[in-house]
Amino acid sequence: MASYNKLFEPVKIGAFELKTRSAMAPMTRSFSNDETGVPGPEVAEYYRKRAEDGIGLIITEGVVISSRAKGNPGVPGLFTQEQIEGWKKVTEAVHKEGGTIAAQIWHVGRLSHPELIVGQTPEAPSAIAAEGQVPRFRKPYAVPEELSKEDVQKVVGQYAQAAKNAIEAGFDGVEIHGAHGYLIDQFNSYQSNKREDEYGGELAERLTFMKQVIRAVIDEIGADRTIIRFSAHKVDAPDYRWEDADEAMRTYTEAFKETGIQIIHPSIMDAEEHIAENQTLYDLARKYWDGPIIGVGSLDADKAEAMLEKGVMDVAAFGRPLIANPDFLQKVREGKELTPYEPKKHLLELV
Repeated sequence: MASYNKLFEPVKIGAFELKTRSAMAPMTRSFSNDETGVPGPEVAEYYRKRAEDGIGLIITEGVVISSRAKGNPGVPGLFTQEQIEGWKKVTEAVHKEGGTIAAQIWHVGRLSHPELIVGQTPEAPSAIAAEGQVPRFRKPYAVPEELSKEDVQKVVGQYAQAAKNAIEAGFDGVEIHGAHGYLIDQFNSYQSNKREDEYGGELAERLTFMKQVIRAVIDEIGADRTIIRFSAHKVDAPDYRWEDADEAMRTYTEAFKETGIQIIHPSIMDAEEHIAENQTLYDLARKYWDGPIIGVGSLDADKAEAMLEKGVMDVAAFGRPLIANPDFLQKVREGKELTPYEPKKHLLELV
């Protein structure tokens, strides 16, 4: 049986005291009340099981910061008192198992439709519709409204308020979702950001919105309780791919250092993919970032152990294996076979 010394090692990153160097990756589940955005008891039990298994850090599914931030039916929110009360039951269940849990705060931007957001128009950096259809809704994306400077600041405030609400709900911290083509990434990408003000232009200028969000969240809950997730490209939209991965990573990490954030979560579908010459996303991240790195990307226990040993990530996040196996770490410890992930089964029920 393989040895997993690093994976099962306790670690402290920021304010998070983790039992193991493992994390549950954030994954949209759409099992909250569609009208209220309140998570129910089945959501609490779902995350409790992963905490019981010994997962070091649970990062929730995306939790929207406003009614206009929603891009899928059944996603939870963190902008009403009722939602806060619902999340309290989730965090209490996780903490009773000795777990640590962070809320991933989320705004989908243009990746929405008026029927999902009570007749409102989606908002984005520029009035450019996304290609394709809204997942699980099967309707084309709408042309979004370009955010005014005043509205940009309003949205920054909504991120900060959601972070404050997360702490009230008992979360140990938050992860800002800045990846995979959602609102922050829409500002970051030249394909979806054609602005001519201080939020547009070259990459360093396009990262201005992201920096403002990070600073606002840090002001509310502290740098040691804040994580930023970002990605090199959107899985199904090659136009989001970085033109020069090394230069982009340098620019991103310089921006992060300006904000004072301590923990980054680079995201990619395959952690072993080379996005620059003989370098993975995590090789590049470690080249420019000395602080804690959470890594993700089709990891299994063996790949995670190797990357933790190499030092390119400090915590390894698992997605589909943890959806299919609430007892993932126990099975890894005991050398037992994992239950295969089956989309038709595991996307439709909370195991």
